[in-house]
Amino acid sequence: MTIPYERTRRKFADDPEFIREREALEDEFIVADAMIRARIAADLTQAQLAERMGVSQPAIAKLESGKSVSLNTLKRYAQATGTKLKVEFVPRPA
Repeated sequence: MTIPYERTRRKFADDPEFIREREALEDEFIVADAMIRARIAADLTQAQLAERMGVSQPAIAKLESGKSVSLNTLKRYAQATGTKLKVEFVPRPA
C-alpha cells in the first residue's frame, strides 16, 4: 500500500530535523528542478536526452537528482536541451 504524499508531507512539515536536512539540500533541489524543467521544455524524455548526450538513461536520472553534477556536465546538458547554462550567486536572506 502506498502512503499518500500529502500525509507524509504533513507528518514531517514541523519536524525540525527534517526541515534542517531539507534546507541543507536546497541547492541540489534547485539544480535538479532546473535540469528537469529544461528537459521538459525541450520536449525530451530522459532516453532521448541520454542519446543526445551519449550516455545511458539511468545516467540522466542520476544527473537529474542534482547531486555532484560537474560544470562540464551541466554545459553538455544545456547544449543537449537547447538551453544556455547560467550560474548565479545571490545574497542569502538575513
